[in-house]
Amino acid sequence: MKITIDGRAGAAALAALRSRLTGVLPGCRVSAARGGFSVEVRPPVSAGAALPVLENLPGVASVSVSDAELCPLACARDRKPFSRPLNFSAGRPVLIAGPCAVEDERLYLDTALALKAAGADALRAALFKPRSSPYSFQGLGWAGLRIAERARKLTGLPLVTEAVDTRHVARLARVCDVLQIGARNMRNYELLKEAAASGRAVLLKRGMRATLREWLLSAEYLLKYGAKELVLCERGDGPGVPGAPPLDLKLLAAAGKATGLPVLADPSHVARDREEAAVLAAAALRAGADGLLIEASLDPLLARVDGRHTVTVDAFRAIAERFRCRKAR
Repeated sequence: MKITIDGRAGAAALAALRSRLTGVLPGCRVSAARGGFSVEVRPPVSAGAALPVLENLPGVASVSVSDAELCPLACARDRKPFSRPLNFSAGRPVLIAGPCAVEDERLYLDTALALKAAGADALRAALFKPRSSPYSFQGLGWAGLRIAERARKLTGLPLVTEAVDTRHVARLARVCDVLQIGARNMRNYELLKEAAASGRAVLLKRGMRATLREWLLSAEYLLKYGAKELVLCERGDGPGVPGAPPLDLKLLAAAGKATGLPVLADPSHVARDREEAAVLAAAALRAGADGLLIEASLDPLLARVDGRHTVTVDAFRAIAERFRCRKAR
């Protein structure tokens, strides 16, 4: 942490400020730095709670804090790869696949079995779909939970399900293995707390146009409130955003480096069609993504939502076979 001093502060004010710092941040080490003080905050203490107090202290012009100081839990790189419910210790990409939403029971079950045979490690099993238009298909809701549970029993694959409401979390957690926080809800802090306390692994997508720090702060919420297994997922900023890459692979790599957490790529939502989705999936894996969250179906043309960029099972199989033997980073 770097504290820049107001040039008008005198020696007495600086001495008082230095004394106040140790009171605001117990156990910190304060040393002189050009233009102010350098303050070392010992983990796992977060500087976040102290920021408003520090910025208000007499003689302080500004305070700059690193991501590691602001998010000590998210940036604790001493964690080991976990193997359940998603196996990130096997040295190959983890592939989560399935239709954008659970729709028709027969098609979903047939697709689940086909995806398992094609190399899927887990199933997408969205029941509730937050949509921009209130007239768009919103998912089957609770009627789809029985279908998803049956697919889990048929395939033995874990279910990855998006939670969109705090009231849904407990019921979803009784059946599903991973609770997904979608891009629209990355900043829904009450939902983050509830998902974290569920006892399930959590998959956190980056919100559209969110910075690395904003993404890390949401991860910090999940870890602070009890999440034990956490996966990050880069999904891009949406098609047609001026100057933005479809998937921000540099940001994906930066998130993995900063946290040591597994980072997946979702190539589907930024793709204009299924061919581009497959190209983006391969590019993300070549760039070092720890896996994919990709929309795939036996018959994308029947989908009521996102069918245009849902890849076929054959296309998914080709991706799985191509990258299955990639060595761990």
